[in-house]
Amino acid sequence: MAETGGSPFGGCLEKLMSFVRTRKGTILAAEIILSFIILICYAASMYGGYSAVAICEMVFAIIFFVVFMMELDKQFLVVNWLWSDLIRAVIGAALYLITSLICVIGGAGDGARIAGGVFGLLAGILFAYDSYTIFLDIKSSRQHTAAPTDDTV
Repeated sequence: MAETGGSPFGGCLEKLMSFVRTRKGTILAAEIILSFIILICYAASMYGGYSAVAICEMVFAIIFFVVFMMELDKQFLVVNWLWSDLIRAVIGAALYLITSLICVIGGAGDGARIAGGVFGLLAGILFAYDSYTIFLDIKSSRQHTAAPTDDTV
């Protein structure tokens, strides 16, 4: 077997590093990291049930990160990836804002829950910004074609 001279994960690491440098890659990486921090905070609090939101949003962000990094969105055309990502980001923003407000308002005496709520508010803002950027991408990618005006068939 011939030596290739590179690491076995060289191509994947190059794709990872180049994708993280893009706006979408940076946003998704920040969503994953922030969701992990929130997961740790909620797991350390007395009420660990709020960690389900962080787990779900982190898993979905990882899935979309891998799909966009490996450019699978250009290969699997059955799924409209932009609209799916928009729905994911809007739901994530809403869930984080709702659960974080509940945790910050009702978390007296539980510092980990309040910290998770504060990070959750930041995550809600980040997910909302992601929704806005996806919406702008969808809006700019739409093709506006004029309808024919002649009556001949």
